[in-house]
Amino acid sequence: MEQPGRRCLRACQGHRRAVSQDPNPPHALLRPRIAIPFILTALIWGSTWYVIRGQITDVPGQWSIAYRFAMAAPAMFALAIAMRKSLAMPARAHGLAMAMGLLQFCGNYTFVYASEAHLTSGVVALLIGMMFVPNALLARALLGQTVTRRFVLGSAIALAGIAVLLVNEARAAPMGGADVPLGTLLALGGMLVASVANVIQAGPAGRGVPLVTLLAWAILYGTGIDVAAAWIVAGPPVFPDAPAYWLGTAWLAIAGTVVTFPMYYQLVRELGAGRAAYNGVLVVVIAMAISTLLEGYVWSALAITGAALATAGMIVALRARQVAP
Repeated sequence: MEQPGRRCLRACQGHRRAVSQDPNPPHALLRPRIAIPFILTALIWGSTWYVIRGQITDVPGQWSIAYRFAMAAPAMFALAIAMRKSLAMPARAHGLAMAMGLLQFCGNYTFVYASEAHLTSGVVALLIGMMFVPNALLARALLGQTVTRRFVLGSAIALAGIAVLLVNEARAAPMGGADVPLGTLLALGGMLVASVANVIQAGPAGRGVPLVTLLAWAILYGTGIDVAAAWIVAGPPVFPDAPAYWLGTAWLAIAGTVVTFPMYYQLVRELGAGRAAYNGVLVVVIAMAISTLLEGYVWSALAITGAALATAGMIVALRARQVAP
């Protein structure tokens, strides 16, 4: 018969092994390896929302999207080469890259740029920041990742806050709120197509190739689709003379794409699609702060209530333990 001391030792060793093998411990976001890219991605993306508004004033939005990713594609290939990653991919990975190009680097940004013509950048960021809801649901359906009760509760609270903010936006809109429903639908459309891209890149086809290589090809395919769409929708290309426009485009291409997407997609793979999308908490805070300073966003009592509910819901969901199988 095994002695009690040995049984206790075996149990403790088994517990330590189980903890060490858990790929998504509850406090993974506190690790520097996770926290640094998590925060840096949110800081950069929080700043890009305001920059996008300068891309849709004198130039058709579809061409601004095409210029952004035409700059980002060679830079991402250069990053892959600098990291000594092979640029070759099997046919299945190229199919995935084409889907990502269509969804993430064309569809998502087409919806987002159009929505910013009707809503302030902070509110658009808030809507896109809710991506953790479809991310988690799609990850459960396609990747078998778990969704907890706490996550569902937090999502419900956050959605209530979003609804309150949109009511405030409709009341404050200069055209009587006529364009708010359209802007909301466009932003939600961008969120959904981006969510699909988030999840499918974390599947077997995406994990079988270097992430930066997959992204380089996806952005290249997306650029081709963007150029074709822009020519059909807006006609021949328009090249503005304003240096500020091209500086903004470069910031969106290099910082907002080449720097952030490898970090964010890696977070999706390590944390799960739902938990990685929680960086929308910081994105929203930064974007709303910039909107307040530069766009004159007015914080009414209704807006404060909605923002508080949305943030509280996101924090509740953030503390949920969502473990991949």
